[in-house]
Amino acid sequence: MKYKYIFFDLDGTLTDPQEGITNCVKYALEYYGIHETDYSNLLRFIGPPLIHSFRQYYGFDQKKALEAVTKYRERFSSVGIFENKVYEGIYDLLQALTDNGHILVLATSKPRIFAERIMAKYRLRPYFKLISGSELDGTRNNKDEVIEYAIDKLKCPRNKIIMVGDRKHDILGAKKCHIVSCGVRFGYAEKGELETAGADYMADNLSELLQILMQ
Repeated sequence: MKYKYIFFDLDGTLTDPQEGITNCVKYALEYYGIHETDYSNLLRFIGPPLIHSFRQYYGFDQKKALEAVTKYRERFSSVGIFENKVYEGIYDLLQALTDNGHILVLATSKPRIFAERIMAKYRLRPYFKLISGSELDGTRNNKDEVIEYAIDKLKCPRNKIIMVGDRKHDILGAKKCHIVSCGVRFGYAEKGELETAGADYMADNLSELLQILMQ
């Protein structure tokens, strides 16, 4: 097989976390007296590291952005974490890949402790050899750091890995780690985002994604 190791992003790739993430971002912003009325501004937080988004979209400095992430997690850790759903067809996709001998890895910018709970709750964990994520203290905040951690842990040959994700950070992280990437258009990327980032493959749906991964 061409790609034995398949690294998956979580939010917008395996699950649709829209409700939980947007509610928690709104909760954090309201702590600062910011009442966001444009829902599309909240959707931008799905995928990238939170601290980057608070800085980029609301002009927070590093200290304030860190504080905002803490406020976000107040709600996320108890309520928002399970305001989530698995995309239809994901279980069949993961089973087909597993049956074909692929090794599946989760590579997410989300804190690993939250990713583990989500993967267990939605019965996704048994399909995955490893969950690689950030830590609550900010360790491995960037996607390339998450990917490198997984590569190091599993000693994967880079030419046998493909990273699957729905945002430019997944594609750029893969490039930085010198591995192939596949962008999925059913997530939260803006128009042209994945192409501009330089995804090696593109999939509009899970059927197309399976064909790419089963090469």
